[in-house]
This record gives sequence, C-alpha cells and structure tokens, in this order.
Amino acid sequence: MVDRKNLLQGIANLVSDYRAGEIAEIDAARVDKWVRQFPDGVQLPLLAELTHVLSKTYLSKAAFEQFLETVASSKNFVGTDPKSFWQGVHFLHLQTAGNSQRDMLTLFDAILHAKFGLSIAECGADPHTYVYLDDALYSGGRIKSDLIGWIKGAAPAQAKVAIITIALHSLGKYFANNDIQKAIQASGKNIEIQFWRAIEVEDRKTYMGVSDVLRPTIIPTDPEAQAYVAGLGAAPILRTPGNVGGHEFFSSDAGRILMEQEFLKAGVRVRNMCPHLNIYMRPLGCTLMKTTGFGSMMVTYRNCANNTPLVLWAGDPWYPLFPRKTN
Repeated sequence: MVDRKNLLQGIANLVSDYRAGEIAEIDAARVDKWVRQFPDGVQLPLLAELTHVLSKTYLSKAAFEQFLETVASSKNFVGTDPKSFWQGVHFLHLQTAGNSQRDMLTLFDAILHAKFGLSIAECGADPHTYVYLDDALYSGGRIKSDLIGWIKGAAPAQAKVAIITIALHSLGKYFANNDIQKAIQASGKNIEIQFWRAIEVEDRKTYMGVSDVLRPTIIPTDPEAQAYVAGLGAAPILRTPGNVGGHEFFSSDAGRILMEQEFLKAGVRVRNMCPHLNIYMRPLGCTLMKTTGFGSMMVTYRNCANNTPLVLWAGDPWYPLFPRKTN
C-alpha cells in the first residue's frame, strides 16, 4: 500500500515544473498543507486519486515540446516537405491578454529552428495557411474572440486557419467553432477553420456517460452544498455512475466519485470564504452555465485555468495547490 509520504512526494514530482521560475517549486509540504483542508478520512484516498488523475492531465513543458515537435513534422498536417510548408505559414499574434500564445510561439520557434533552420519571423510572406497556436481550449471564449476580431478586420478574403492546442474540450470547441462560422458567413469571406490537438476532453452533456470531467452523480447531503445547488435556479446536471471516461483520467468510478464529491463540497466552502469570487466561479470551475462547474482537470505547466475546481487554485484564505496567475 502506498503511504502518505510517497503520495505527497509523487504529486510534487508530477507537477515540479508548474510556473517554474515564477513561484517556489511545489513540494511535498505544499501538497500536504493543501490536502489537510479536507476531512481526515478522505485525505489519503484523495491523494491517491489525484496522483492518478494528474499523471494523465498535468501537461508539463516537456509534453508541450513533444506535441509541437510532432506537429512540426506530421505528414497529415505538413505533407512530405515540412520546411516548405512552414515557410508558407503565417503565425497569428492575436492575444491581447495573457502570455500563453507568446509562450507557445517561442517554443515552436525553437523547434522550427532546430528541425528546419527556420524562424517564425521568416515564415508566411505569402501564406497558404494561418496558424493560431495556444496551450489549451477550455470554454473557447478567448480563441473565439481573437479570431472573430481578426475575421472582421485583418483577415484576407480567402484563408485557411489551423487552430493548434495540445488539449481542447469538446463543448468549448463546438461553441467557439459555431460562433466563428457565423462571423465568417457575416464577413462574406471564404475562411476554412481546422482544429488540431493531442487530446480532446469530452465534456458535452449528451455524452456525460463517457465524459472526462468532474460531473457529480449526486448532490452531497452537506447543507452548504445543498443550499448552493438550490440557489442556482436550475436542476443539477448529474452523471450516471459507472464510467471513468474515454481517456480514463480517473482510476475507478469510486475514485472519481470521491473526487467529485469532496471537490464539490470543499468548492462550496471556498466560495463562501473567498469574497472576491464572482458568481461564475462555480465550485468545480468557472462556467457561465448554472451548474456545479466546468469540471476540467487539465493543468498546464504555465498556469491553472479557472475552469478547474476552485480547490486547486483559489487563494486566501483557502490554500491553493496551484497558485494561479491571472491576466
């Protein structure tokens, strides 16, 4: 049986490059201080489940570099002459908030230089493809906003756009693409949109039975949780138990249910103790929908999205596992 010390150190090892150079490295002591905010009886099994989940959902810098190296040479994307392909790509710099796009372009620039002797600045003089590169797509709001603004303005009359992220969530992709297509139609331009990713996280209501995000099977009997859900003004969206999702992010349905229940209860407590969280910061993660939360467990080495459970990133007086950088 794995003991507490090994679980704490194992999680610290998994996420050791989280915001490296910006914050102190996450160590076993930090993980221990964080988990002690949960009831004594659930701390050990919660640590065990979190170890399994983060081994699949934490995206390290090395994982990003491996993904981008694959993209750079993928015949499905670049064909048989990758250097010529990339010479004809214009890389979009559209983000006005945050540094994720800039950081991804920096990583990819180094890969292009190492593989083909190219720099991003040298590419795209006469573009056949426009690339929008980012770390991950959650709700899709930022990508949608950036590209709609570009389509209405600087985009040419005809273009092919590749949206490249290491991970995306199915519902966010659907909403983003739907609104982008409407903007294209309204513009009168002929713009083709493609999505490229390593991991697609299933979070659509229709496919809840095989979803890869936190969706509670019941609302806990905890009075605060009951009161929060009652106050949403909408019937709770509940998952039928019995499945760990297509990507098997969770070790078992029992482990998944434990995480869903404990993160939901604690997330309601966090909402009640942190006065600066707006109404969209749901216990299981930020969403405009009147639910218990977005429920993603995808965390990158750069940052922890607010679409993940509050218990992972919310601050004072809660003690976060992943201190979050806001734009």
